[in-house]
Amino acid sequence: MALLEFRTEGIYCPRADVYIDPWKRVPKALITHGHADHSRWGHKAYLCTHSAKPVIRYRLGAEMRISSIGFGELKKINGVSFSFHPAGHILGSAQIRVEYKGEIWVVSGDYKIEDDGLAETFEPVKCHTFITETTFGLPIYSWRPQEKIFADINQWWKKNKEEGKVSLLSGYSLGKAQRLLQGLDPSIGTIYTHGAVENVNQVIRDQGVALNPTTLVTEEIPKKDFKGNLVIAPPSAMGSSWTKKFSPFSDAIASGWMMIRGARRRRSADRGFVLSDHADWEGLNTAIRETGAERVYATHGYSAIFSRWLNERGIEAAEVKTQFEGELQEINESNAEEGQES
Repeated sequence: MALLEFRTEGIYCPRADVYIDPWKRVPKALITHGHADHSRWGHKAYLCTHSAKPVIRYRLGAEMRISSIGFGELKKINGVSFSFHPAGHILGSAQIRVEYKGEIWVVSGDYKIEDDGLAETFEPVKCHTFITETTFGLPIYSWRPQEKIFADINQWWKKNKEEGKVSLLSGYSLGKAQRLLQGLDPSIGTIYTHGAVENVNQVIRDQGVALNPTTLVTEEIPKKDFKGNLVIAPPSAMGSSWTKKFSPFSDAIASGWMMIRGARRRRSADRGFVLSDHADWEGLNTAIRETGAERVYATHGYSAIFSRWLNERGIEAAEVKTQFEGELQEINESNAEEGQES
């Protein structure tokens, strides 16, 4: 019996009878983080980290039965040891370590190894088998240091201000939006937020995390007040009627997909900033190397190519189909979830 199995419901531990980030309803779910493709509604019981719990509660509803655990804390279920370790993806995100009789597996969820000052810093975890995301598992995906990206974003904002334009910046409401907020220079002007972003900001502020000051966009704010300032909004709001109140504006998208010219063209934004909360090619290889894993399962993204790359370098690897989306959710997020808030 394998310690973890891939079933139609999700990643399953038969000895403990629990699932990790299941995509169908199950009795017991261990959750790596609060993004919708990993933390789904309808399970009977959830377990996540303390710092992930508030936003998962906010997104899934007060009626959900959600327990939490500290990073590194050990929890035994039917003789199997589970512990959560920082993934560096968003606040509270975790890799889940599973151990039984000396055999160790780690489920990465989503992760990045660069410290963004908001999420708990990624921690390599030694294991025999590593289940890794491969959202950006091609050599072309190589991130510049985030300080340089934020310098570019702030320069873009200053230029727009000089031209009398509003800067409209898009990022996923949970994680990317807060990271953008912390990298912006508030001395340039006021930072406004879409309702979907501000709701998550408040959940995080309520945890004691200090975020840069923001002002919620409301109907009562005169159009002239936005001039020269910056608005953070989810991707679903871009191109909608909601943006008309900011005209004239320059719009930009912050995403790892902005590395590709075709993606920039399809999104039709004025600017694309390459900023991701996922590991780039080098980050993926570094993380896998530091686990010391003998076997790797690659999920979502360039999983087939990446597993072939690992096989050629003597690491047993295979592609596994899952319903995780990685940063695709930033492109595909639905209006029903966020775009109707303002």
